[in-house]
Amino acid sequence: MKTIFQETLRAVMATLVLAVIVCGVYPLVVYGMGQLLFPHQANGSLIESNDRRIVGSEWLGQNFTSAKYFHPRPSAAGTGYDATNSGGTNLGPTSQKLMDAVKAAVAQYRTENNLPTDALVPADAVTSSASGLDPHISVQNAQLQTARVAKERGLNIDAVKAAIEKATDQPLLGILGEAGVNVLKLNLALDSLASK
Repeated sequence: MKTIFQETLRAVMATLVLAVIVCGVYPLVVYGMGQLLFPHQANGSLIESNDRRIVGSEWLGQNFTSAKYFHPRPSAAGTGYDATNSGGTNLGPTSQKLMDAVKAAVAQYRTENNLPTDALVPADAVTSSASGLDPHISVQNAQLQTARVAKERGLNIDAVKAAIEKATDQPLLGILGEAGVNVLKLNLALDSLASK
């Protein structure tokens, strides 16, 4: 009987010690290291406007519909760009609903950007990402939108191209993934440029 009580006491004490370490000490150490070494990333990679207002995060897409803005990837997250309901469409490549939606999106993209009816449209311009919150578009997608945005804003096309280059995130280590243009950063840079 004494042995069972001792073993139970040891098990309870081990559980309590591990709970304090795993649920208390470890999270505090990780939080502290994050705040010390990577404060911007640890706090959500938030982006502020010129008037110091938080307008979004580098890692969450937002919907821009005005012709003077670069448009992001379509979103299937909730009612669109809903971070509380992140997710894709779950429609497969043989889904007629998906094919119809893509055809409509291609036609709309060509019309918005004054492209010929046979112009190739980047896939990221007409299909949503798996999360529905992707903040990036391809460089090709941004280049196809450049003329529309420059015209709407009354800017020199070279100034818009320079802003695209500045808002482009290169592949990790130069080889992993593809370059992507952060739409929020780009649109904020253009707003700043227009205000000057």
